[in-house]
Amino acid sequence: MERIYYSINEEAAKTAHNMMSFRDYQEGSKTAEYRHYVDEAYDLADKVAEARPDEAERVYELAEMYSRKMAENLNDASRIGMMCPSVMISGAGNFPVKKKEKQNAASDRNYQQFKEIQEILEKMKSILYGKEIIVSGNKDAVEKLEKKLDGLKAVQEKMKAANKAVRMKNTEEGNEKLKELGFSENQILELRKPDFCGRIGFPSYALQNNNANIRRVEERLKSLKSVKEQGTWEEECRFFKIVRNTEAMRLQLIFDGKPEPEVREILKSNGFRWAPSSQAWQRILNRNSEYVLGTVIKKMEELVE
Repeated sequence: MERIYYSINEEAAKTAHNMMSFRDYQEGSKTAEYRHYVDEAYDLADKVAEARPDEAERVYELAEMYSRKMAENLNDASRIGMMCPSVMISGAGNFPVKKKEKQNAASDRNYQQFKEIQEILEKMKSILYGKEIIVSGNKDAVEKLEKKLDGLKAVQEKMKAANKAVRMKNTEEGNEKLKELGFSENQILELRKPDFCGRIGFPSYALQNNNANIRRVEERLKSLKSVKEQGTWEEECRFFKIVRNTEAMRLQLIFDGKPEPEVREILKSNGFRWAPSSQAWQRILNRNSEYVLGTVIKKMEELVE
């Protein structure tokens, strides 16, 4: 799969470096750093595609998202670096302390965003190792969410029934109830073991957390069903027809004839792939694809200006 890279502002990176260090800036080093990060994501995507071909489209979209967000994060870091020089560079006289404090706060936020972006890699690893992550863009997402919701509700009822059983005055009768619920001897011993407050059974936070998960899945399911109920709908753009195919959960772009090489390059670099079965350029229908659609239209407008 073609790797998608975004531009890095080397001029800003150099200026930020020179405002913080006496060492010479190595030309192209920020771009090299960026590409190292992105190649790690695409290497991981390649592994997933090889091990789980059915997840290939999904992980390459995640890799493209990682690439875009890392470019934004690193360019933002350079912008923040230009806000105020180091005291070692400017000297202590009349040093803008408040500006430096604002810069430090912005830098902290940028680093927090960096850590959040790295979670995309963790999602990809979860897919590689077979952990179930339900993506709204998948065709069978509704069915999977309904199955997950049923499972969470069953767990909730089982925990409530177990707590009722361990609190029965007749311990033997309570243990029989627990066995009927499917708990092993060791699990029953653990349930009857008091915690630091002397409480037995499943702690209240376990039920609260599971209940929160139930509400979260219910909201996702409600939102996804709402999208599905809208049905597939189309709109005309200056350059192509836009089809939001809610049955296949794909954002599809349909052209009159084969697009020019420059247009195909724009589509590919923004994660759209040609689907002969649909006669459309498409990617998974989700919030990210809607964002990228705006980028595609903007770049095509630049071509005809």
